[in-house]
Amino acid sequence: MNGQGRRVAIIDGCRTPFAKSGTDFRDVSAVELGKASVRELIARTEIDPRLVDHVVYGTVVQSVQEPNIAREVTLGAGIPPTVPSFTVGRACASSNQAITSGAEHIALGMADVVIAGGAESLTDVPILFSPEMRNALVRASKAKSLGERIQAFRAIRPRHLAPIAPAIAEPTTGLTMGESAEKMAKENGITREAQDRWALRSHQLAAAATEDGRLTREIAPFYVPPRFDRVATTDNGVRADTSFEKLSTLKPVFDRRYGTVTAGNASPLTDGASAVLLMSEEKAKELGHKPLGFIRSYAYAALDPNDQLLQGPVYAAPAAFDRAGLTMKDIGLLEIHEAFAAQVLSNLQWFDSDKIARERLGRDKAIGLPPEDRINVMGGSIAIGHPFGATGGRITVTLLNEMRRRGEQFGMISVCAAGAMGFVMIVEAAPN
Repeated sequence: MNGQGRRVAIIDGCRTPFAKSGTDFRDVSAVELGKASVRELIARTEIDPRLVDHVVYGTVVQSVQEPNIAREVTLGAGIPPTVPSFTVGRACASSNQAITSGAEHIALGMADVVIAGGAESLTDVPILFSPEMRNALVRASKAKSLGERIQAFRAIRPRHLAPIAPAIAEPTTGLTMGESAEKMAKENGITREAQDRWALRSHQLAAAATEDGRLTREIAPFYVPPRFDRVATTDNGVRADTSFEKLSTLKPVFDRRYGTVTAGNASPLTDGASAVLLMSEEKAKELGHKPLGFIRSYAYAALDPNDQLLQGPVYAAPAAFDRAGLTMKDIGLLEIHEAFAAQVLSNLQWFDSDKIARERLGRDKAIGLPPEDRINVMGGSIAIGHPFGATGGRITVTLLNEMRRRGEQFGMISVCAAGAMGFVMIVEAAPN
């Protein structure tokens, strides 16, 4: 990997269906989703759980009751309790971070077999009390008599009872992700029509890949609680019946007067989980596992959140290509995370801009782009959904499966993340 250490193989991966928050998985925690995806991975690969050296798992909105999701997934998925595990968080690239952290363990000889991935429930999010109510509850918990408990709430007023709703906003700028996408659309000249057409493309390609089984092959069926009389087998955000006309009627969400970002050209809040099995190349050969592919290189990057928040992959890509010894011309398929159509089109614009390369990256020319028919060929997060902690694992598996089907040698993964971070990985298909 990156010319150093042992070569890391991606053996296989799978995921739960991705479901819009508040729908199929409204009674399922992120931990339970993670357990399901890891159990399915173990069953599909027939790996002996006793051979697993480490579990690395990502999430963004952590549970107060289960703060180390990796450990709970390990204990609940049939992996021996002696296997260590840890949780990582890098916003929307959290499961990418889990995969690369696991890969680093393998490359450095600290592990031979690692399970990595991530899970998110954006239905089951912690709801916070106001500071006044929180302090009153703490005082009441320390009270030694009924009178003291009552006294602890004496200063509480009705306004203090209102919960603090979770917000997907940058602490440094105060802007939500959608507001940042609006900013990018305006500064880069990304039109509403272009965004809606990209969203339509995402749904049409995802619907086709669902229909022909390319997407569903990576999905672990999930019995839906509380009655468990129905099985979820597909992503419920994919709209085969949508059209450009329908998308164009939706009103902007983040800038209601002048905006172009709508619920239709943005990824929905989603619940789901993913899991990937990593091995050293030597261990895979020893155990007789044929990998989907290998990690050729990867890079993380960041920029000022006050700038264009979701352009991080543009900064990461040159380093990933340099480390891989490749160029964009070598890339057969590109999977780019679709947080917003405005972000995707802005990323692609900057990837292909010599001006951006010179002024921002200190390079002579742009890295360029593959043809559009090589980008997100089975749709993307706008249609499939985006459980923050799980998307990176989904994209990795989706890309490698399609590379194998098409006989492509190299693929690229691009993921933007909150905090103005970006991730790019170059993967190489295993020989047939």
